[in-house]
Amino acid sequence: MRFVLASQSPARRGVLRNAGIDPVVRVSGVDEDAVAASLPDPKPDELVVALAEAKARAVLADVAAEFPAAVIVGCDSMLHFDGEMVGKPATVDIARERWTRMAGGTGELLTGHAVLRVDGGAVTASARGTERTVVRFGRPTERELDAYLASGEPLAVAGGFTLDGLGGWFVDGIEGDPSSVIGISLPLVRGLLANTGLSVVDLWV
Repeated sequence: MRFVLASQSPARRGVLRNAGIDPVVRVSGVDEDAVAASLPDPKPDELVVALAEAKARAVLADVAAEFPAAVIVGCDSMLHFDGEMVGKPATVDIARERWTRMAGGTGELLTGHAVLRVDGGAVTASARGTERTVVRFGRPTERELDAYLASGEPLAVAGGFTLDGLGGWFVDGIEGDPSSVIGISLPLVRGLLANTGLSVVDLWV
């Protein structure tokens, strides 16, 4: 049974490796904006789970052809802040504007997960769920924020911050699962695997 991560995120891969799983990585290439646009007024939980499932299903055919027995895990993270779902800022100007609003505030990082169990080349079980973690943001000085934005790190991550990288200096605290903030919730994935009849210990390397 091969563990396939439908994500190119080094952070997610790192969490799994540190927890005893060396995943096969398959990048989905899903158009996240198109998936989101296809959903009629989704709730925050529904949005991240739909994106996670789209990623898992995008690699399904190739994975099923390559590995007769596999479990595919797709994830998607977004920050719910001030009534808005926030993804990757992509540009320095957007990241700066968001950090100006987030500084000293509190948001909720949502990570949607989708698990597909593949046996004999076909999906035999699936499970999905969302982990929510409260994040309390610090107040970086102007110089600190300039340096953080110049690093490029916040441009390619949900909410424009990391917990396990440079952004960790500007997070005052969290309430909930730290692995979910990094990108994949170990406790939730363990439960979703159990729902498909798998134990995480059987996937450890």
